[in-house]
Amino acid sequence: MNDAPLDIGVLGLGIIGSRVADQLRAADHRVHAWSATGRAGGLSRPREVAEAAKVVQIFVRDSVALLEAVRDMAPALTPEHLVLNHATVSKEAVLEAAQLCAAAGADFLDAPFTGSKLAAQNAKLVYYVGGDEALLERARPVLKLSSVKILHLGSVGDAMVLKIVTNLITVVTVKALAEAAAITRAEGVSLTALQTALESNANHSALLGMKLPALIQNDFEPHFALVNMLKDADFARELAGGAGLRTPALECTAEAMRAAAEAGFGDLDFSVIGRMES
Repeated sequence: MNDAPLDIGVLGLGIIGSRVADQLRAADHRVHAWSATGRAGGLSRPREVAEAAKVVQIFVRDSVALLEAVRDMAPALTPEHLVLNHATVSKEAVLEAAQLCAAAGADFLDAPFTGSKLAAQNAKLVYYVGGDEALLERARPVLKLSSVKILHLGSVGDAMVLKIVTNLITVVTVKALAEAAAITRAEGVSLTALQTALESNANHSALLGMKLPALIQNDFEPHFALVNMLKDADFARELAGGAGLRTPALECTAEAMRAAAEAGFGDLDFSVIGRMES
């Protein structure tokens, strides 16, 4: 790919997809978008996106949405197409999507990302990529427009496994943070004191630095929605179950997220599980 304006498809205009589309437009590329919510200005179906663009980035919500989108695009896909799946879905769904693209003659990369709303807004996503390295080099000029780092991590499916397990670490860490905050508050110690203590502690991280202020301020504006993190936790549970592994920390965290979703907090940031500890 050269520096000339490209026709790039974007499927899914949620928190991340909409901001990636903005980054592509800011680089003077022509964006052909579709959203399941019928967002204004979008095309009416994924097939129309594939007819307009040879590179298609997918940011849909779940496995069902991914496979529906790829099946709809299939009649329009050609050997010139490169489909990039960025949605966090099951490993099985990734492999099936890759097979559907291959059957249509198109290329496919497994390319989930880490980073939430602000990272997408500031072109600071990190892409985990599974698939042929030559395809990654073809995709790199597009991916770099919304990212700070692009990591090649194996074959199709491998990147998705890594995305799922890293999200497991994220949500279990935030669950522990929420419990620590609840104990701190119950003992009459200020959460700002906890924040100060953590800043000099070995386990401090960018994640804690972002989520503890949200717990202190009771601000759960969605950067990564609870329903999406719960979905990812269930994918991790499926992987563990398939390998005969026990994951007690994940189980109790998934239970807390499910309770929060059932209480009506599903569209808020996943750190809202801290409210359940209050």
